[in-house]
Amino acid sequence: MTVRDALGQPVVAAGPQARIASLVPSLTETLFALGLQAQIVARTGFCIHPRAEVAGVPKVGGTKDVHLDALRALRPSHVLVNVDENTRDTVEALRHFVPRIIVTHPQTPRDNLGLFDLLGAAFARVPGVPERAATLREAMRSVLDSLPAPAAAPRRVLYLIWRDPWMTVARDTYISRSLAAVGWHTVPEVRGGDGLHQPGHTRYPAFDWSADWLAGVDTVLLSSEPYRFGAVHADEVRGLLARRGLHPVVRCMPGEWASWYGVRAVDGLRQLAALAQTSG
Repeated sequence: MTVRDALGQPVVAAGPQARIASLVPSLTETLFALGLQAQIVARTGFCIHPRAEVAGVPKVGGTKDVHLDALRALRPSHVLVNVDENTRDTVEALRHFVPRIIVTHPQTPRDNLGLFDLLGAAFARVPGVPERAATLREAMRSVLDSLPAPAAAPRRVLYLIWRDPWMTVARDTYISRSLAAVGWHTVPEVRGGDGLHQPGHTRYPAFDWSADWLAGVDTVLLSSEPYRFGAVHADEVRGLLARRGLHPVVRCMPGEWASWYGVRAVDGLRQLAALAQTSG
């Protein structure tokens, strides 16, 4: 069966001669987990895992501001991108000098199964990669199968990703669906489209603290990324809500648990489920 990426492009199995650039932090870490370290020739500055190993891989800017000349000089045969993390303009520019661009777009935790299949197929001729991809797939399936059944009344959570302006996530993002998998439904109840066919929609909406829907929030989660929220911001949020007589649980959490797919999602989803069980 032909394996296709998020744009429907068929992948062709590459071997040890592949020169891979990853412009997505979670995919960079997953490539290392698949044993492809010898093939990785470029990464972004946000690709920080596995810390010791990525230190030796050249950086080519950020996920949104890729240094195309630096990347071109590294002669990648494959570049891995993501619909949410990289811009369409970047991908179009890459098409002028990169033979194969693999577009990813996991939108639910279960989509990690297909992601492991995709990467395993794309580099199937590198010894050990298909076997490692299958192992990761089974580990992810085991975690998904171990999640508790959905509660009759899911808790309503406000998940903060940015400050000034304050921003959260739409219901149809990977983050929101990861939270839903452990019993948290994000508010406000808006949908941002899939990022592919509805580019005008807002997947990460801004809001203000006068919104009526805040009265129904049970928990506020402050993510460690992309904004680096900390204890001082949690206190700020408590104060903003208290002015309206609202006192939900407010806590900080590692953003990687909800937003990173690939190999980190295996443990991340476990950690997220544990957090949900211990939060009021």
